[in-house]
Amino acid sequence: MGKGGGEGEKRVIQRAQDFKSQGAQCYKDKKFREAIGKYHRALLELKGLPAHPRTPALAHHQAQLVEAIEVDCYNSLAACLLQAELVNYERVKDYCLKVLKKEGENFKALYRSGVALHYLKEARYRQPTGKAAQNNHHNNNNNNNNRGLRSALSVHQALLWNKLLRPHMGLTV
Repeated sequence: MGKGGGEGEKRVIQRAQDFKSQGAQCYKDKKFREAIGKYHRALLELKGLPAHPRTPALAHHQAQLVEAIEVDCYNSLAACLLQAELVNYERVKDYCLKVLKKEGENFKALYRSGVALHYLKEARYRQPTGKAAQNNHHNNNNNNNNRGLRSALSVHQALLWNKLLRPHMGLTV
């Protein structure tokens, strides 16, 4: 791709950065729905890049910038969703997992995903049940789901404890 294509990619990245910054301002102003829209728009801009996320035409520093914008947007989307009156914990978890795939020790994503997993686990225990036949089906499915949630929550709790909280408490690993 020639110089013109590289310049076009720079403009796309700059637009994404601008939307992300606007989202951050909306978040500070407690306009969470508007912030969500800005973060989504930033991510949509980045999806417009050819063969995203790793195009050969993108310089290494541009690829790093794209990844940093994505991480910030997904992390910020999770933060916005947690401010809602009715929180969609499944989406919070999904956004945090996108961050953790790129930055496995991102404190904010670890914390927010732990919060989401906690409330998802709690919600599954409180699900209403119907007829006896449906109860058995739901219970079997819930037991399998709960096992997976307990496992994921345990992993998050262990990560938080060992990597983040333990050193601040003056304990050695």
